[in-house]
Amino acid sequence: MGVAVCHGFSGTPSSVQPWADGLAARGFDVEVPLLPGHGTDWRDLEGRRWREWTERFQQACADVAARTDVLFLAGLSMGGTIALHTAARLAAHDGARPAPAAGIAVVNPGLGFHDPRVRFIGAYRLVMRTTGPIEEANAPDPVGDEGDYSRTPIAAVHELKRLYHATDRLLPRVTAPLLAFRSDDDPVVPSSSLARILARTSSREVEVVALHESPHVATRGPEAGLVVDRTADAFHRWAGAAVRGA
Repeated sequence: MGVAVCHGFSGTPSSVQPWADGLAARGFDVEVPLLPGHGTDWRDLEGRRWREWTERFQQACADVAARTDVLFLAGLSMGGTIALHTAARLAAHDGARPAPAAGIAVVNPGLGFHDPRVRFIGAYRLVMRTTGPIEEANAPDPVGDEGDYSRTPIAAVHELKRLYHATDRLLPRVTAPLLAFRSDDDPVVPSSSLARILARTSSREVEVVALHESPHVATRGPEAGLVVDRTADAFHRWAGAAVRGA
């Protein structure tokens, strides 16, 4: 059993490391790729395109699938979006890509923005280069050197919006079981994102877990252990179903 885990926008693998380590301790082969433009500084992120992020994660999925018999996908925030996008792509299995995912777990997945000005981001990027990052009062402290993302490139936000739109179109193709975690108070991703994901996917089994004490990066918050436990339980259960159905 293997799991490819995706970090979020302007983040690094350290943001999901407790999740990855917890799953590895429970017997999963886990890989957490560093997405292009991340882990360095905001200037590197500025010139990236959303397909670079999805292609890097798809390669990680292929690597995990080559080592294991059952593949699961997981992601935090934008990483959750990328996991869903990848699951939709894998659902149209043609032999050139890994087999469809046996299940998906997402934590505060993105599909929209709190700030209504983002609807005009295509125009803003022509006159503004950067904006300040979203501040979260109870955000976990950085772990190690996560790079300089003291500014957020407007061009990268535009790419994020394009990723959201592309994923939204593909959501009906997602049929794998879905486990979704949602923080009660999330200043980064609006609750409407998860609501639309749940309405648009074709997943035959859906579980939603409310996180009452967690920040946006819930994978490093006070309920990180709960995220690990519920994910491992679901993946072990779904792995059995995938093997029986093979």
